[in-house]
Amino acid sequence: MSAQTTTAGFTLTSPDIAEGEPIAAMYTFNGFGCAGGNVSPALSWSGAPPETKSFALTCYDPDAPTGSGFWHWLAFNIPATVTHLPRGAGDPKNPAAPKGAVQSRTDYGTTGYGGPCPPKGDKPHRYQFTIFAVDVAKLDADAESSGAVVGFNLNFHTLAKATLTGLYGR
Repeated sequence: MSAQTTTAGFTLTSPDIAEGEPIAAMYTFNGFGCAGGNVSPALSWSGAPPETKSFALTCYDPDAPTGSGFWHWLAFNIPATVTHLPRGAGDPKNPAAPKGAVQSRTDYGTTGYGGPCPPKGDKPHRYQFTIFAVDVAKLDADAESSGAVVGFNLNFHTLAKATLTGLYGR
């Protein structure tokens, strides 16, 4: 798969989501009128700066008709030794989630991964999976933190980031 790199040498890839291509139903939300599997995709990254102390991962829909987009996944304090998340790691109860990582509240109001579910009949939305190389081991946030709070912290602690964008419409 290809990746859109926003920092030279740092890349994000997935065997489950191709850049600019439709996202399979397995990875879409199950609720709000959608009937997907709500399984988080497998993701891998490489080329992080050597001074990276942890990683954060977000999935964001900038096309959501909210005025502020929609946060679908926020995971942070991922140890610097981790370079991939297996399929399903977005379920905080799944042992595949990295030890020490925190998954905070999405705009669905729950923690962990919440897949795409745009309004019926709307144009396909962009789902931006972004990995952040972070200069601290732990962000000042917890499992109850909103996307805005996590984003605020990332604004001050990001060394590099890379984004992979999938599409979904119904």
